[in-house]
Amino acid sequence: MQPAVSLRGASLSFGARTLWDDLDLDIAPGEFFAVLGPNGSGKTSFLKVLLGLQELTTGTAQLGGEAVRRGSNRIGYIPQQKSFSPDTPLRARDLVALGVDGHRWGIRLHPRAVNRQVDELLAEVGATDYADVPVGLLSGGEQQRLRVAQALATTPEVLLCDEPLLSLDLHHQQEVSSLINVQCRERDSAVVFVTHEINPIMDYVDRVLYLAGGRFRVGTPAEVMTTEVLSDLYGTRVEVIHANGRIVVVGLPDAATHQHPEPHADEVP
Repeated sequence: MQPAVSLRGASLSFGARTLWDDLDLDIAPGEFFAVLGPNGSGKTSFLKVLLGLQELTTGTAQLGGEAVRRGSNRIGYIPQQKSFSPDTPLRARDLVALGVDGHRWGIRLHPRAVNRQVDELLAEVGATDYADVPVGLLSGGEQQRLRVAQALATTPEVLLCDEPLLSLDLHHQQEVSSLINVQCRERDSAVVFVTHEINPIMDYVDRVLYLAGGRFRVGTPAEVMTTEVLSDLYGTRVEVIHANGRIVVVGLPDAATHQHPEPHADEVP
């Protein structure tokens, strides 16, 4: 089977600082793949590489057997949850429609076809009831459902999720995670899910890439989320406790003393 995502000999450095080195990785269609690690470890940069926004220092990155490129229609992207202003002049259906034809200029040539597709996407994520409500009046969870619908508009082969549960309460975390998992399992999309907390997606994750201190480990959650592995990555004792289906990590070093912020777009060489 052709991997949905493939990296070979992939390294990414900024000056003397290396985020990861010599990473070989295949992510299969229909695989739910989580990217974990402290702030500054390279999680966001990993997504930027797949989005074609950041070049690798060495190695190659491919999507569906082709070199990554900016604006690829193979990719759907769900950003972090950021609330809209209450007076944003945009309805829920307008936000989703941007995923359908927002990349085109000029007057919409086939409004009925677009509206039909938008209605289908809204129904798919359970957002039909507030389709005509201004986005600024919706809750964070409702807004994030719309971002999921927007990302699914092109039926992506790879769904990139950048901390999509951030700032959501537990109920909405579960709802959004479930929606993303449905896309993974039923549509055979590969999901690359960046998060700082694995517990909300524990029931869905197939494998994990854990980044820390310029090093990485790849494997199932049971293989990676262990006291031995995390202690080795961080170079200090880290306790991993499994309790009631949840993972509790104790003793993580202060990220500020072990990591550096990832560069902003204008700092990327």
